[in-house]
Amino acid sequence: MKKYQNITLALPKDILIKVKHIAIDRQTSVTGLLATILEEMVQKEDAYAKAKRHYLDFLSCPVSLCTNGEVSWKRDELYER
Repeated sequence: MKKYQNITLALPKDILIKVKHIAIDRQTSVTGLLATILEEMVQKEDAYAKAKRHYLDFLSCPVSLCTNGEVSWKRDELYER
């Protein structure tokens, strides 16, 4: 079971009124609406961090191009027309 902690949130009145209407339309409370939005934000941040770690790990392992570190061509050869 998740543990919850209350927070105090101050919003401009006009925003709060719109948020309440959105919550009603989605058949939830303002707390439920904000919790869902914040959970999605955290999941996206976690996924981004995981993808970044994976990519950086990939970059740290050089990929063999079967050249043994030697270039056997000249730049002009690659761009011949």
